[in-house]
Amino acid sequence: MAVGFLFFSFRRNREFRRKKKNMKNKDIIIFDTTLRDGEQCPGASMNLREKLEVARQLARLKVDVIEAGFPIISDGDFTAVQAIAKEIKGPIIAGLARCVPRDIDAAGEAVKPAGKRGRIHVFLATSKIHREFKLGKAQSEIIRLAVEGVKRAKSFVSDVEFSPEDGSRTEPDFLVQVCRAAVDAGATTINVPDTVGWAVPEQYAALIGHLHDEVPAFQTGQAVISVHCHNDLGLAVANSLAAVRVGARQVECTVNGIGERAGNAALEEIVMALKTRQDFYRGFRCRVNTREIVKSSRLVSRMCGLIVQRSKAIVGENAFAHASGIHQDGILKKRETYEIMDPQDVGWGKTDLPLTKHSGRAAVASRLRHLGFKMNEADIAAIFSRFKEVGDKKKFVYDDDLTALVEGHITEIPETWSMEYLNVTSGNQTVPTATVRLKRIEKKKGTIQTFQEAGIGDGPVDAALKAIDRLTKTNGQLMDYSLRAVSQGKDALGEVTVRVNFGHGEIMSGKGASTDVIEASARAYLNAVNRFLERTPKEKAKKSQP
Repeated sequence: MAVGFLFFSFRRNREFRRKKKNMKNKDIIIFDTTLRDGEQCPGASMNLREKLEVARQLARLKVDVIEAGFPIISDGDFTAVQAIAKEIKGPIIAGLARCVPRDIDAAGEAVKPAGKRGRIHVFLATSKIHREFKLGKAQSEIIRLAVEGVKRAKSFVSDVEFSPEDGSRTEPDFLVQVCRAAVDAGATTINVPDTVGWAVPEQYAALIGHLHDEVPAFQTGQAVISVHCHNDLGLAVANSLAAVRVGARQVECTVNGIGERAGNAALEEIVMALKTRQDFYRGFRCRVNTREIVKSSRLVSRMCGLIVQRSKAIVGENAFAHASGIHQDGILKKRETYEIMDPQDVGWGKTDLPLTKHSGRAAVASRLRHLGFKMNEADIAAIFSRFKEVGDKKKFVYDDDLTALVEGHITEIPETWSMEYLNVTSGNQTVPTATVRLKRIEKKKGTIQTFQEAGIGDGPVDAALKAIDRLTKTNGQLMDYSLRAVSQGKDALGEVTVRVNFGHGEIMSGKGASTDVIEASARAYLNAVNRFLERTPKEKAKKSQP
């Protein structure tokens, strides 16, 4: 495909012309798609309870829009979107749909409980390569389908968003036609996706500026320009911010930048760039509660099983770490010498006084409320039981320890197999051997059976996982393994995250925590096995999405 078409006549210097336009509204809408596009990352799927907990945190983060899922794609997605629409107050709740009647009907039904806060986000591919090779449709047919899709969505909700999929590679003049038609049909937001991460900031800004100039609805405020950038070239955040400067007023992003392939624009980077560089983004603002950023990052990481790299901007463990003596000296004299942000502004800070094994149930329940978790009595009882086990093994139970226990409880699914006993023998002169005893729960029969098996391996973890494979009659291939200390001290709780391939594209994530890292590893692997055994057989193949 020729890539020069973006450098056509509108590439002449429009910046000066654009400064004369009425662009006083500088409120940026933060559209979070962690639960939809973010979850599309292989192995990152979340169950209903995990999605609800993330949605609650996104509400505390004060994002403007939560794209809760793609209702038609599976029964699980429909239920999750509907549950989030019922429970979450504050943000707009959106459901994704292709410009296909059954998709739109499903999305309309799913977001219905949100009432006036419901939004349907419809999309249709518009680029030449997609029209010719994927859809086999002419430009006139694309416009007709887009208009029909928007009108059908409008019959369910007043707030309709339309995305011309692969918008960054669509001919600019045709993109203007599609956007005008969608707005005339009732769309209140037009999102321009850089679906394959092809754009670069100068080109993308030129395209968004061209749309702003050529579609009157964007200048009058009748409709909002949105951007949705993927990170294949590492430019998602840069492209999004460039678009904001020329008229985009909604940015679609995900916590930790998770998403399809290389991910999406990272919410935390967008928000903090706008806040930190007010000298450049003068007057631009969003309503996100930045002090909830780190907590949101950790929750999403644990719920979807994707570890945040240590050097990740804003939320990585090293984001505010200073190893150089010169830097440390400067920080001690004046923080701003080597820190452009205050760590506390994004949620980094000291943990509260820790609990101990002598702390009572009321104290644990109180701390859970303080940490923002919504737990019923059964949840508190289960977490308190695990808290006592951990408390017996370590002197202090910190907030991070408690959070790991809570999130471990949330990520639990109906268990086919549960661990009853684990014993490992290992050493540099010994063949690593593990003995595992599991309970098999037959839900239909209401029976519980106990099985025991031993395994040998290259190390104690490998031996334990092989014993679990024998017992559960599964054959998982460990694709990724990560271990992190949840809190401080030699007796810190170890949290293990694994990604396991069970064949035929079935990649499951699993999580487990314990003061014993081998036990944590076995629990994480067993969690992945249970997810595999409980997977929804009705899951439909996912279609292309913006």
